[in-house]
Amino acid sequence: MQIYDFKVIYNELNEKLDIIKSKFGDIDGELAEIEKKQGDQSLWNDIQQVATLSKNRRALERKKENLEFAEGLLSDFYAVVELIEEGSMEYDEKELLLAKKQAEKALDGLWIESLLSKEYDGNSAIISLHAGAGGEEAQDWAEMLSRMYVRYADSQGYSVTLLDKTAGDGAGIKAITYLIDGKNAYGYLKTEKGVHRLVRLSPFDANNRRHTSFASLEVSPFVEDSKSDIQINPNDLRIDTYRSSGAGGQHVNKTESAIRITHLPTGIVVQCQNERSQIQNREMAMKMLISKLTERDLAKKEEEKQKLLGENKKIEWGSQIRSYVLHPYNLVKDHRTGVETSDTDGVLAGDIQPFINECLRREE
Repeated sequence: MQIYDFKVIYNELNEKLDIIKSKFGDIDGELAEIEKKQGDQSLWNDIQQVATLSKNRRALERKKENLEFAEGLLSDFYAVVELIEEGSMEYDEKELLLAKKQAEKALDGLWIESLLSKEYDGNSAIISLHAGAGGEEAQDWAEMLSRMYVRYADSQGYSVTLLDKTAGDGAGIKAITYLIDGKNAYGYLKTEKGVHRLVRLSPFDANNRRHTSFASLEVSPFVEDSKSDIQINPNDLRIDTYRSSGAGGQHVNKTESAIRITHLPTGIVVQCQNERSQIQNREMAMKMLISKLTERDLAKKEEEKQKLLGENKKIEWGSQIRSYVLHPYNLVKDHRTGVETSDTDGVLAGDIQPFINECLRREE
């Protein structure tokens, strides 16, 4: 490559940076507004609002830092190009390619984040995993996926709260629900909903035969009651109480503190047993119900949009999105985008961002 080629590349990357900045909007202005609100002493009586402002401030500060980091890499890249062009530095294609690669990587991450512009993309997420048919084999697979998503959340700096868990018959889990709390958690994790398929030599088979297992993931945006347009008629609810199971303190298995809410018109069922009191579990279960109803409305709107566009895109909860093959070879393949990797250990340890990124690019 000639030095002119690198100048063209720099101009293209700089244009991309300008587009990203325009999508992100006035970050400094938003930070100033948050700081102003945080300076209002009367605000500190509202713990929920204080927490929301702090979370939004951290997200904006992180976004600003990432922008400045990308700008710095791009500036360094151009500086090297200029020095070579002026004759102050010898042409070193390897160094230029490295500087280009670093700038591209930083901008690509920002570009993906800039795609999260839909209504609830910035929200936290509620995720629910359900084991498919197959007893211990499927239940173990659901638990493996559960660990994968917890590790992914940790890598993103999100906090994870267990809301409900149904243990398996001897191994694994039948179902589990988490609140993944952090900026853009729903925007990223919404691409993961669907059926996940595992192929491996079963540790539960005495003959060591190969088995195929399935587990499904549901993802909903976590929506606070005060910010939701969803109206729920109390007469449409059936509320049951039951005893919590598993670790959780002195009240577990002694009082009926766990809550199960059934929304009769839709058949949606949510349950929560994580909190220490029945009142707290009921409050969280209602938030979970609002989140699931919100996701249901979003799916309906998307289906109507596709009909208007005349597209045949399938929108369904039960679609198989990804296969994880651990025998006779190692391969994880996303059936929607074609992205694949042989690093099965890395993926199961939470490295799922490449799959998420490609899905978001397809939505552009």
